[in-house]
Amino acid sequence: MKINGYEIKPDASLLYADLQDANLYEANLRGADLLYANLQGANLERAYLLRAGLRGVNLEGASLLFANLKGTNLRNADLKDADLQGVILKEAYLGDANLQKTNLRHANLRGASLYSANLQGANLQGANLRHADLQGANLHKANLQDTDLRHANLRDADLEGAVLSPCSRFIHELLGAKNLNKSFVKVDGVIKAYY
Repeated sequence: MKINGYEIKPDASLLYADLQDANLYEANLRGADLLYANLQGANLERAYLLRAGLRGVNLEGASLLFANLKGTNLRNADLKDADLQGVILKEAYLGDANLQKTNLRHANLRGASLYSANLQGANLQGANLRHADLQGANLHKANLQDTDLRHANLRDADLEGAVLSPCSRFIHELLGAKNLNKSFVKVDGVIKAYY
C-alpha cells in the first residue's frame, strides 16, 4: 500500500515522512522506522507497530484505538490529545513523551518506561501500569481511577490534582510521588481530597 508516495509495509524506512491525516487503519508497520515522522491526526486504529521506531514522531490528535505498539520506542514523541484507548504499549519506551490530555483508557502499559513523560490531564482510567517506570512523570490532573499501579515506580512523579481510586493494593506505590496531598480520590461518585 502506498500513501503520499510512501510504501506502507513492515520494516519500512519512513524517516521524516509526512503522513498527516493518513488513513492507516490496520496497517502493518512492524519494525518500521518512523523517526520524526508527521502522523498528526492520522488514523492508526488497530495498526500493528510492534517494535517500530517512533522516536520524536508527531501523533498529536491521532487515533490509535486498539493498536499494538508493544516494545515501541516513542521517546520525545508528541501524542497530545491522541486517542489510545485499549492500545498495547507493553514494554514501550515513552521517556520525555508528551501525552497531555491523551486518552489511555484501558491501555496496557505494563512494564513501559514513562520516565519524565508529560501525562498532564491524561485519562488513564482502567489502564495497566504494573511495573511501569513513571519516575519524574507529570501526572498533574490525570485520571488514575481503577488504574493498576502495582509495582510501578512513581518516585518524584507529580500527582497534584490527580484523581485516584481508593484502592489499597497500590497506595503504597505512591509513597515516592510528589504533591500526593493535593490529589483526589473518587469514592462512591464523590471526589474527595486525598490525605
